[in-house]
Amino acid sequence: MSAAAASAETTVAKKGSKKLWIIIGVVLLLVAGGGGGYVVMQRKAAAAEADGADHGEAADAAPARKPQKRDPKTPPAYLPMDPFVVNLADRDSDRYAQIGITLEIDDPKFADEMKAYMPAIRNAILMILSHKTAADMLGREGKEVLAAEIAREAVRPLGINIDVDSDEEGAPVKKKRRAPPVYNPVQHVHFSSFIVQ
Repeated sequence: MSAAAASAETTVAKKGSKKLWIIIGVVLLLVAGGGGGYVVMQRKAAAAEADGADHGEAADAAPARKPQKRDPKTPPAYLPMDPFVVNLADRDSDRYAQIGITLEIDDPKFADEMKAYMPAIRNAILMILSHKTAADMLGREGKEVLAAEIAREAVRPLGINIDVDSDEEGAPVKKKRRAPPVYNPVQHVHFSSFIVQ
């Protein structure tokens, strides 16, 4: 092999390796640019979650629901529950309550979604009922407070956390910053039976 042929081969090899390095560099730039876009998107999502958490919403909460205008021609969705029988928190005597509850939901699709969470919803309601005394539930005001607590706790397993504007005794709680109210798809709590013994 002549010296000229060997020199030509090394020149071709250098040009080929130069092209290879350029192609590798372009591919790396494209990958880094796409990865950079991914990082920017992740940072924006994290900032949006942090902003939502600043407004009193849980970071893992369900997307905000907007109230739907009720069509007067279609009836609301009702979700009847099995009756609850629970021992009350009375200390002086053994008392119990048997309460039938039906939830009025604004959207039939959401009512179907709630059925999947029914064990957790029933547990939350049982916890509320077991901390009540007979005196707490005998008057109309006590039943209204109970209905409000049930409406709030019934959606908690689905990731909807509704803040309370009063403490356990009903006194208003002062908040540093007022968060926008979270929409509750449970419109009303209806008692189908209410027996305290």
